[in-house]
Amino acid sequence: MTEQKLNKPHQGRNIKRFREVLGLKQEALALMMGEDWNQKRISLLEGREVIDSDTLTLVASVLKIPEEAIMNLTDEGVVNIIANTFNTHDNSATIQGSIIYYNPTFNPIDKLVAAMDENKELYERLLKSEQEKVEILRNKASQ
Repeated sequence: MTEQKLNKPHQGRNIKRFREVLGLKQEALALMMGEDWNQKRISLLEGREVIDSDTLTLVASVLKIPEEAIMNLTDEGVVNIIANTFNTHDNSATIQGSIIYYNPTFNPIDKLVAAMDENKELYERLLKSEQEKVEILRNKASQ
């Protein structure tokens, strides 16, 4: 990307970023914005570089973020945020951005083997129970 492109805010892309961070789909945002909105209109809105102030105010209030965040966040700012918060040295289960680090304190294979043993014991108890039922029915039939 060129330096000029990184420094220029793209308001539609910023709305998309904030929407995704909040875990909203375009349809959900459209429902929150009112009857005049639909998924297609949100998609078109997210493609626009500059958004009129009334729409910007509505989107900001629905997403509960300041209008200035949508108006002023640049691609360079996003790159800086990611670069400054990304950490590959974390040894615990944490979420940083959209990356999940997971280092269990147990051996997952041991857990799998234990679950299989439990299933085997359950099956054996079930089989014994069924054998007892068959024996009871045989005794009743022979009487």
